[in-house]
Amino acid sequence: MAEVIKMPRLSDTMTEGVIAAWHKKVGDAVKKGDLLAEIETDKATMELESYQEGTLLHLGTAAGGKLQVDDLLVVLGTPGEDISALLAGGAAAAPAAAPVAEAPAAAPAAAASSLDLASIEEVVLMPRLSDTMTEGVIANWVKKVGDTVSKGDVLAEIETDKATMELESYKNGVLLYQGAAAGEKIQVNDLLCIIAPAGFKIDDIVAAAKAGAGAAPAAPVAEAAAPTATPAPAAAAPVAAAPEVVNTGRILASPLAKKLAADKGIDLRYVKGSGDHGRIIKQDVDNYTPTAAPVASAPAAAAPAAAPAAAAPAATVAPFVPGGAGEGYSDTANSQMRKVIAKRLSESKFTAPHFYLKMEINMDNAMAARIKLNEISPAKISFNDMIIKASAMALKKHPAVNSSWMGDFIRTYEHVHIGMAVAIPDGLIVPVVRFADQKTLSQIAAEAKDLGGKAKSKKLQPNEFTGNTFTISNLGMMDIDEFTAIVNPPDSCILAVGKIKEEVYRNEKGEFAVRNIMKLTLSCDHRSVDGAVGAAFLQTLKAYLENPVTMLV
Repeated sequence: MAEVIKMPRLSDTMTEGVIAAWHKKVGDAVKKGDLLAEIETDKATMELESYQEGTLLHLGTAAGGKLQVDDLLVVLGTPGEDISALLAGGAAAAPAAAPVAEAPAAAPAAAASSLDLASIEEVVLMPRLSDTMTEGVIANWVKKVGDTVSKGDVLAEIETDKATMELESYKNGVLLYQGAAAGEKIQVNDLLCIIAPAGFKIDDIVAAAKAGAGAAPAAPVAEAAAPTATPAPAAAAPVAAAPEVVNTGRILASPLAKKLAADKGIDLRYVKGSGDHGRIIKQDVDNYTPTAAPVASAPAAAAPAAAPAAAAPAATVAPFVPGGAGEGYSDTANSQMRKVIAKRLSESKFTAPHFYLKMEINMDNAMAARIKLNEISPAKISFNDMIIKASAMALKKHPAVNSSWMGDFIRTYEHVHIGMAVAIPDGLIVPVVRFADQKTLSQIAAEAKDLGGKAKSKKLQPNEFTGNTFTISNLGMMDIDEFTAIVNPPDSCILAVGKIKEEVYRNEKGEFAVRNIMKLTLSCDHRSVDGAVGAAFLQTLKAYLENPVTMLV
């Protein structure tokens, strides 16, 4: 008997999925565990394995099509079996598998007052690119109205509360409409753009979007505003009239080249790439010499000339005259990430009653152990890696700290996912080392380095910065002795780590000696963690760090 496989809910916030690729076609034999399809969710692109056996008799939609959760995905059965009853009774998404050529004919019927944008194949809605995202800002449109779009093409760069991410198209067609201009924001599930065959009527869809959202800009406005919005950042750059623009549109550059260019203040539009397909690499940035640099240095050269004139009166002190225009300030628009950081940490600080526990750790044994470990470890182990491992093991012994306040109940996690706060130019992001208690120090070191690099180059995937159950914020490398951190929701605690510094003390023999001390501060949400519970956790953490061998057994 034929069996229906429905679109599963692959994440807690998933409402629909897009078929990124089919790995089986109609007529293929399917076994349990075989890969059926790759499904793009609101979190990531995930592989779906079959939990049944049979012959694939029907696909709920073609590759690139979207299905709601619990819609018919595939039908498995025996060759020649009649499945018409299953398709009629449960295939709510069957029309989506119709040829693309039939899509325009459906437009007039969809012009009713209660038009459902999510059900229209040609409509692309603003996706939820992170679990806390409520709106996205169009950082840049890579495609403009009238451009031909293929599956996999980058449509736009969207700034979320976590990072700036590239949005790829999952359908073919022509970009007929943009829901907002570059620099403007769109709410999640509002109309982002329309991709359809040339000549497709979009008036009813645009009208329905405006009626539903009340703030969706018209297509001509979006297209016209894009060129005027783009030069704004360039105006703040150094003199850009002399150099020749060699890159327009989306700039291909390696993450290292982008970082070096940002550090040196180099605009990559003027840098010629020598890599594959004109990709800009590190060598191109190193070899680039801006032609406008002498012009920029001219005002600086004039400054020393004024010094002798001011120093001329020897008998009396000249009155102070402020240089330039005197007092002033500049206003910087808050990025989407900065707005969410402000919102969430304000809620945490003013909603969760914080208390703080401080403890000093003798790091002499840890420093000696780290030297020995790095002699055999394939990845360089840092003190932060050791703190992640020790914290994870301590959380297994004190599960009450590994918890979240849920209002009517406290959720205690059986897994340990450690978030590590990473500073980036736009603010702060927390990559997550999952199952940290089960990983070796070498594995944690390699993963932490990889996640940190992705965070700074804005390449983190949603599943790499969500799901933390405990967070560590380390400012020791910035020469900070100690500090207190704000609890990072939904965690109940966050550990603030200071630098390691030498301290003179009197030992058991009454002699003066030197030891290396690191100060830790545990911030706790008093709703879910009591003082004694937090103190016991710190005692266990201290024991692990002062005797690192115990972490290896």
